[in-house]
Amino acid sequence: MSAPDARLHRTEGQSAPRRRATVAILDYGSQYTQLIARRVRESRVYCEIFPHDVTADELAARGVAGVILSGGPSSVYEPGAPRIDPRILDGRIPVLGVCYGMQLMAAVLGGEVAPEGKREFGPAALEIDDPSGLFEGLGASERAWMSHGDTVRRLPPGFHGIARTERLPFAAMSDGRGRFGVQFHPEVMHTPRGAEVLRNFLYRVCGFEGDWTPAAFVEDALAELRRTIGDRHAICALSGGVDSAVAAALVARAVGDRLTCVFIDHGLLRAGEAEEVVATFGSRLRLVHVEASERFLARLAGVSDPERKRAIIGEEFIRCFEEQARRIGAVQLLVQGTIYPDVIESRSRESKTSARIKTHHNVGGLPEVMDLEVVEPLRRLFKDEVRRVGAELGIPEDILWRHPFPGPGLAVRIVGEVTRERLDTLRAADAIFLEELRAADLYRAVAQAFAVLTPVRSVGVMGDYRTYGALVALRAVTTEDFMTADWARVPYDVLARVSARIVNEVPAVNRVVYDVSSKPPATIEWE
Repeated sequence: MSAPDARLHRTEGQSAPRRRATVAILDYGSQYTQLIARRVRESRVYCEIFPHDVTADELAARGVAGVILSGGPSSVYEPGAPRIDPRILDGRIPVLGVCYGMQLMAAVLGGEVAPEGKREFGPAALEIDDPSGLFEGLGASERAWMSHGDTVRRLPPGFHGIARTERLPFAAMSDGRGRFGVQFHPEVMHTPRGAEVLRNFLYRVCGFEGDWTPAAFVEDALAELRRTIGDRHAICALSGGVDSAVAAALVARAVGDRLTCVFIDHGLLRAGEAEEVVATFGSRLRLVHVEASERFLARLAGVSDPERKRAIIGEEFIRCFEEQARRIGAVQLLVQGTIYPDVIESRSRESKTSARIKTHHNVGGLPEVMDLEVVEPLRRLFKDEVRRVGAELGIPEDILWRHPFPGPGLAVRIVGEVTRERLDTLRAADAIFLEELRAADLYRAVAQAFAVLTPVRSVGVMGDYRTYGALVALRAVTTEDFMTADWARVPYDVLARVSARIVNEVPAVNRVVYDVSSKPPATIEWE
């Protein structure tokens, strides 16, 4: 695609195992949909999230051998409630309905769902009446997490109850032929043995073998990359982070010297980061270093809206890569380290019921018209899976465990307009925070940590003089998959050292606060 007006096209599916069966998770808008996917992947079974209106033919074409219907906020009897292609429930492939998914199964297959005042929220004692199949190996009574207002009043023909609670006669159902429904949420940690329930469905009911491993992914991805790239040449958008590093290593193994990595220094990096990236990757990969801070800052001048920042940076990145591709010559492809949370949060076409949280510069932030075809070999992986694949490829641990850094860089850690002065202030504060975390041996204990420069100014006093300085917020989180996160309990003495150093060493700052928000309701980044 070398024509200037070529439309954006993604070379998708590089990470999808073409020779391995897939579990389809149909998304009905639950806050736990992505968590179901995490639990399935943890069982070493490949899965993908699909929109609820996917057809049975589309699933068959993707090699789907089992389906899980997520929960959701709707009521099946309301007009406009999300439905399902009835052929998915015809018994040809195993199906597990969770919460709304169970209610939808019951309604579509001839049962009855009603509110009936049977609301359950929180833990409940699950009494198991049929220990075979889904509940194999569990006790007669297990704790389960409930979160529903509607209930299945009457089971569909051919189904029977296999578990109940004190308030709910049908807490789980089965037709004995591979179709199950559970009113509780097996994917959450508040259902202590929920992972076993899911594994029973995956292994005992669907017959999966648990062969979704880093080595298997690498094998499948290399074959798919060689098939889709062919004899074409590619450049890789290398930022130095784990995602782009693993993507580059994977594609380099597939196509060899037909890959050139391009590192764009957009002037929005952390202190010393550009030099570190060049030193780390210059000897490992064919690398081109582009200094482009002036053009990025010029485009960002006067811009405060975070979505506008992301769009500008995404577009400017692409223009830089297009220029480098023309200089290199005969380049048709752009490799990016896009991962699954980027896709989900940007409300890609895979999820029609989930709201867009923010546009990631490398997903929804790409310009509509571009010269390069996009290759995203990690598009279906969560962050921890990317790290395991990186280890399989032999990437050093110091790269794999580097904290994530957004593509738009410090532009989305400065609330408001981005200027050189504000960037210098934030770099200095951020460097102090990371330095103290490393000194306290806490860097690996938190998943991500950074400073944010807010637009707030406050009164302070230094040396008996009144100051009116900037407020810096510190953010550190713990998480497994970056879809949900909790604020890190950094010791007070460490925070005290960080605060004291920032207000003493960064002249523009006179106040430091610590962000104690979880995700949700907040996101990890501030913008």
